[in-house]
Amino acid sequence: MAKLSSINKNERRKKLVKQYADKYAKLKAIADDKNADETERLMARLKMAELPRNANPTRVRNRCSTTGRPRGYYRKFGLCRVELRDLGNKGLIPGLTKSSW
Repeated sequence: MAKLSSINKNERRKKLVKQYADKYAKLKAIADDKNADETERLMARLKMAELPRNANPTRVRNRCSTTGRPRGYYRKFGLCRVELRDLGNKGLIPGLTKSSW
């Protein structure tokens, strides 16, 4: 089980990303537009820098939904490898079977 503070910190980050998502997307589109004027692009980058650091989507960490473990995460299931194996062996994940040959 991951530290509760780490899990809560990640949840706060998700909330901030969601809050600033539209503003961040607009500024990013202007900053990445090659046809726009250089000063416009620079101003967009400066405005992006003024946003909270945790509003950047890359700061959100994928974590296991049951344990909060940050490593060995499978996006398809939203679980870490340990929980995936445990729940898979118990037959609690539909469509997942243990391989044997």
